[in-house]
Amino acid sequence: MKPSPATMAEFDRIDIRVGTILDAQPFPEARKPAWKLTIDFGPEIGTRRSSAQITVHYRPDQLIGRQVMAVVNFPPRQIGPFVSEVLTLGAPDEDGEVVLLRPDLRVPNGGRMF
Repeated sequence: MKPSPATMAEFDRIDIRVGTILDAQPFPEARKPAWKLTIDFGPEIGTRRSSAQITVHYRPDQLIGRQVMAVVNFPPRQIGPFVSEVLTLGAPDEDGEVVLLRPDLRVPNGGRMF
């Protein structure tokens, strides 16, 4: 499927920020295997939570301290008993399993992607 064209104004409306994972816990209530993440986005945005279906490539202990990219201005989403406040970004590997998107070098939490 070919993506439809987007304008810069549309792109600018999506607020993608870098954050550091502070905590990762199992999410047994999720329909698909997932971790519950707590992510620090710096003083402007603060700490937010996310549900991420990344259990194939990552264990909770491997995630602590890892920087990730996330959309921070979508509305919160109720996922079973959990409220996911940000959308943690990833791309599928050759088997369709999520690989996290992250900065190549360490950057300050809350930095906006542009």
